[in-house]
Amino acid sequence: MQLEVLKRIVVDALEEVKAQDIRVLDVRNVASFTDLMIIASGSSTRQVKALADKVIEKCRAVGIRPLGVEGEREAEWVLVDLADIVVHVMLPQTRDFYNLEKLWSVDVARALKV
Repeated sequence: MQLEVLKRIVVDALEEVKAQDIRVLDVRNVASFTDLMIIASGSSTRQVKALADKVIEKCRAVGIRPLGVEGEREAEWVLVDLADIVVHVMLPQTRDFYNLEKLWSVDVARALKV
C-alpha cells in the first residue's frame, strides 16, 4: 500500500476519535526502521486506548496488520508499528515529557500539522 494512502487511513482514524494535536513527521532521513511517525494526544487513558484501537481497526479493514502494539495496558503511551508508519498515541503530559518531535531532530515547523 502506498505510504500516502496509509497515512490518510491513520490520520482519518485518529480524527474520527477526536485525537488532539496530530503531527506527521517524515523521519526517513533520521531513522532506518520507518518512514513516518504519526504522533497524537488523547485526553485520558481511555481515549488513548480508543485512538490506538481505531487505528488498528481501520488498518485491518484494508488488510494491514500491525507488526506490534505496545502500551495498551497502561494506555499512557500506545505505540502501533505499521512498518512504514509508527503511530504514537499519548497523554499530553507523557508527550510533553518525551517530546518525540525534538528527540527525532525534526524541526517542529517542518512537521506537518494535520
